Amino acid sequence: MAMKLKYLSSIAEDVVARCAQKLEISVEKLVEDFEQGWTPDAGNYCKNLVEFGSGKALTQMCRNIEEEINNGSFSRLSYDIMLAWERPTYYDDDEHMEAEAKEKEEKKLTAKTTQEQDDIPLFYSDIMPLLVTNEPTVGEDAFVWLGSLVPLVADVANGRFTFESLTAPTGLRLHFPAYDMFLKEMDKCIRHLQKQATPSGVELEEDEYILHVEGTASSQRVVRHIGTTSWPGRLTLTNYSLYFEASGVIKYDDAVKIDLSKDVEQTVKPTATGPWGAQLFDKAIVIESTDLSEGFVLEFPELTSSTRRDHWLALIREIMFLHQFLSKYNINCPIQTWEMHARTMLGIIRLHAAREMLRISPPVPTKFLIFSLYNEIPKGDYVLEELPDSLRKVDCGQPCSASSILKSMNLAGPVVSNSMVEEVSQVDKSVDVKDDSPSLESAIKQSREEEKKFLVAKATTEELKEEGVTDSVLVLTELLTPLKNVVPWLQEIFKWEKPMVTIAVLAASLIITYMEWVGKTAAAFLVWVIIKMLKAREKRLNEKCNEIVINRSNMASDKSTMDSIVSAQHGLYTVHEMMQIANIAMLKIWSILISKADKHANAVMVAMGGLAFLLAVIPFKFFLMGLIVQSFTMTLKTGKSSGTGNRRLKEWWDSIPIVPIRVVDNVPNTQHAE
Repeated sequence: MAMKLKYLSSIAEDVVARCAQKLEISVEKLVEDFEQGWTPDAGNYCKNLVEFGSGKALTQMCRNIEEEINNGSFSRLSYDIMLAWERPTYYDDDEHMEAEAKEKEEKKLTAKTTQEQDDIPLFYSDIMPLLVTNEPTVGEDAFVWLGSLVPLVADVANGRFTFESLTAPTGLRLHFPAYDMFLKEMDKCIRHLQKQATPSGVELEEDEYILHVEGTASSQRVVRHIGTTSWPGRLTLTNYSLYFEASGVIKYDDAVKIDLSKDVEQTVKPTATGPWGAQLFDKAIVIESTDLSEGFVLEFPELTSSTRRDHWLALIREIMFLHQFLSKYNINCPIQTWEMHARTMLGIIRLHAAREMLRISPPVPTKFLIFSLYNEIPKGDYVLEELPDSLRKVDCGQPCSASSILKSMNLAGPVVSNSMVEEVSQVDKSVDVKDDSPSLESAIKQSREEEKKFLVAKATTEELKEEGVTDSVLVLTELLTPLKNVVPWLQEIFKWEKPMVTIAVLAASLIITYMEWVGKTAAAFLVWVIIKMLKAREKRLNEKCNEIVINRSNMASDKSTMDSIVSAQHGLYTVHEMMQIANIAMLKIWSILISKADKHANAVMVAMGGLAFLLAVIPFKFFLMGLIVQSFTMTLKTGKSSGTGNRRLKEWWDSIPIVPIRVVDNVPNTQHAE
């Protein structure tokens, strides 16, 4: 055993010794227990030993995790466990980094606790990129591995996204001060939420807990908009519902409840609000549901950005997606349901803690929320499909489960009988994961790769979206330039300027229609497009065409300012005239349908009856052939289409009277006789 232990790195050896001390056993006993179940086929001896001892020590610490976080022992040991997992053997040991880490640790021990609590949070929150130490740092894989053991610091489903958000300012490496403060902020957040008052006139369920509150005297305002009126108040979110209490003279009014757990069609989306109903400020959300007679509009006022609105929007969606997930995959067991609730609640608590740490640049909320994340990114549905199987394999009764961690922090779930716990444990052991579906880890990896491709593609479109109307018109005009050559070519064909070409096109159209080769023609066209694409690839046009250059001088105009104003006014009149023509056309059609104009209605019915008879007797392809011949021969004789038929049709159309229109402010509540 001693021969094998000498291959451990210094940090791994220290972690194994501290794990044994935490378990109140000797290192020899810990190694002996490990070797009883270890085989050479299991892989790296040192790494497996670290995992074995760490798992047992963390399980012991999770029984009283709140106290362990407060005294700093959990953060210190779990951080060193991640370091040991990354560098288990002496080959990975860096003596220089270890010496600097020990020196830094000695300085930290001599510092006053009050100074650590007062200085580091402010410094870390506001100038995070500067808070780096010579102490070894932790990478993504170790962070996610720890999250698979203890779903407090991260959830295995979105741990990699959480790590990216936390370590973005520090080069995707996690430093101990950041990690320690993250855990302590989570503990502060839980204690803060436990102190929040229950909404007025509401009795929460036994497993319903407050997850976010705003609109109080110590927080920012929340305003509800009802028509043209506004009501400030307190907004409370739980893992089941959303409550709004309008501010009264002395106390809050009874809360209005929006049940987010109901299996009904409901959505929440961003919207804009303003005085007297004008949509000026994009800082609000609207909740729409079949249970609500109208949209429930809530505004989160702030001076510059809309981060508060985005934060609330993500949280509300997360709770809605949670209950939709439980309903979709028929997760009815109370133990498994509460475990999923606990994982979701811990994700929201992590988000609160990260926002406190990263105040200057708040993280993207969805990176910490399981369901909001995977309902947003590409291939996220694959991950959600794997979650039920992974949930059934979790032993919800062990101290390191999400529900047990919340219970140790005084957030207990529903009371269940011991027989139900044993039944669930037996079912979990009998569950077989399907081999034909990808595992959770592979699904997460695939989703991350797709998201990176999606972000790269999205970045190429952002610049185009920021362009003004003039530039957009310029780009559209330039992109449609190839079509300018097609229009004159079609005009030449239909005007018989090149008779041989026109005859060839006419004959081909008639043959294709008569032989019913439309599908084959479309297939030939698609093959032609494929050939063109292959030729473009062969010429490496993708490497040569890095950008499309458009000259603004193409849009230059010699018009004066007055001419431009007159031209714009003329364009507005043209749009107005087109709207009037559309309204008149719809009213004329309505007059014909209800026989307001008897003569015209009779003519239309006779024409439709005759057309219906012909369509029933004559194959439809002959009608198409007739239309093709008509379109080619209508300008054959004079080069101009005959206007007699069009004139008679116009006269007939203009003679149709319309139903008068009267615009009123309010429609009287009267019933019209049928």
